[in-house]
Amino acid sequence: LIDVIFFLLATFVLFTLSLNKSNGVSVQLPTAESSEPRDPNGTVTISVTDEGALAWNTDLITLDEFLQRLQTYHREEPEGRILINGDERAYFAQAIYVFDEARKAGFLKVYIETHVR
Repeated sequence: LIDVIFFLLATFVLFTLSLNKSNGVSVQLPTAESSEPRDPNGTVTISVTDEGALAWNTDLITLDEFLQRLQTYHREEPEGRILINGDERAYFAQAIYVFDEARKAGFLKVYIETHVR
């Protein structure tokens, strides 16, 4: 009976953790005490790697492709959400560029993903 309860608990914990995964490439997120979990559904994840490369969800893209996709996404989803998923070793200027371009494109819901400290 204890084994069954432990199995159910472990399954629940793993399932719950999988709900908060973003759609971006794998990066080492910075930590923050005020971090809040975000629902990745209906959200485009823009990842900034430690080398400064950009990814749209899981597709590596150039700066020009980023701007084109941003405009297309805004036309298709004017109320869409952008989640910036930046590696903690990434160039800060690159993450700010992504944030700034998303705001200039008209997105009001732009978030920066962090890991809870």
